[in-house]
Amino acid sequence: MKYVEEYRDLKLVRKISEEIKKAVTRPWVIMEICGGQTHSILKYNLEEFLPKEISLVHGPGCPVCVTSLELIDKAIIIASEKDVIMTSFGDMLRVPGSEKDLLKVKAEGGDVRMVYSPLDAVKLAEDNPDKKIVFFAVGFETTAPANALSVVEAKRRKLKNYSILSSHVLVPPAIEAILSSPGSRIQGFLAAGHVCTIMGYEEYIPLAEKFKTPIVITGFEPVDILQGILATVKQLEKGIARVENQYSRVVTREGNLPAQNLLRDVYTIIDRKWRGIGNIPKSGFALAEKYAAFDADKIFNLGEIVSPESPLCIAGEVLQGHKKPTDCPAFGKECIPENPLGAPMVSSEGACAAYFHYKKRAK
Repeated sequence: MKYVEEYRDLKLVRKISEEIKKAVTRPWVIMEICGGQTHSILKYNLEEFLPKEISLVHGPGCPVCVTSLELIDKAIIIASEKDVIMTSFGDMLRVPGSEKDLLKVKAEGGDVRMVYSPLDAVKLAEDNPDKKIVFFAVGFETTAPANALSVVEAKRRKLKNYSILSSHVLVPPAIEAILSSPGSRIQGFLAAGHVCTIMGYEEYIPLAEKFKTPIVITGFEPVDILQGILATVKQLEKGIARVENQYSRVVTREGNLPAQNLLRDVYTIIDRKWRGIGNIPKSGFALAEKYAAFDADKIFNLGEIVSPESPLCIAGEVLQGHKKPTDCPAFGKECIPENPLGAPMVSSEGACAAYFHYKKRAK
C-alpha cells in the first residue's frame, strides 16, 4: 500500500537508525506529543533501534485521556436523564468518571450509543424528535472540524434536539505548558502530523523560538518517527531550534484553510482543564455564542462540579512525561484495560494501554 509499506521498510529503518547513532554525541530527551506515535513506537519496538543517549517520553497526546474528570461526570449525569440519547466514539464510553463510566450508565438503563461520526448523531436527532441527542465531542484540532460541521448541519436542518458537550483541546498551548513547567526536561518535540494536517504549523514557530526547542512535525509509521527523531537530534546537536516538517507528504505550512475557517465560525477559544495536568490557558474549543442553542453545557446547566481523581493513578505525571506507565504501582494490577483507574489505560491512544499491550506481551 503506497505511503504505508515503504514507511515500514526494515532496511530503511535500520539505515535511519545508524544515522541517528552517528549524529548523537550526548544525551537528549525527546517527547512525542501524539498517542498514535506512542503506540507505533511501542508496537514496532522502535526504542531498540535508538542509541542509549536518546530518551523518548510520552506527552498528553491522547484527547480521550486528557478530557477532564468533571466533563466525564457531566456526560454521565446528562446520559442518566430519561429523555437523553448520549452518543460518542467508542473509547469515550469506557473512560472512568469519579464513580462509573458511560457503559455503566447504559447497563443501568441509560440510552448510550457509540457512533462512528458526529453526523450519525445528527441523524439520530432527526429520527428521534422526542429525544435530546447529545454528542460528547472529544478530540484535538483533528476531529474538531467534523464535530463543528455536525452543529452547522443540525442548524441547517432546524433541529432543536441536538447538542454537543465539547471537550476539544489544542496542542500548541499544551506544548507551551509543558515547556514552562518547573523541572521540564524536554529538549525536543515530535509534533502530531494529523493535527498539523488541519492547522498547519505556523503556530509552532514562535514556540520553537521562545523556548529554543526543536519541533518536528512527524507522521506515524516507523520510518516517519525515526526520521523525526533524526531531524530533532541534528538540530539539538547543532544548537538550533526551528520547526521542520517531516510529514510533508500530508502537512503544509498553512494547513487546511476551509477547515480552519469552519473552526473560527463555530468555536471560541477558552481555558481548558486537562485531566491529570490542570488548567491550561486558551487550550480548548467551546461553541461560539451564535451556536449556544447546541451547547449541551448550557442546555443542561450543570454548572461547575468537582470530581476527585483516584489516589492510585499517576496519569498526570505520565501525560507530562515525568514518569513512564510502568512506574505506576497500580499498573497491570489494580489498573488494567478491563478495569482502568485512569483514561490512559482505556484509550486506543493511551500510553498506559500501549505499555500494557506491547511491553507485557514482549516479556
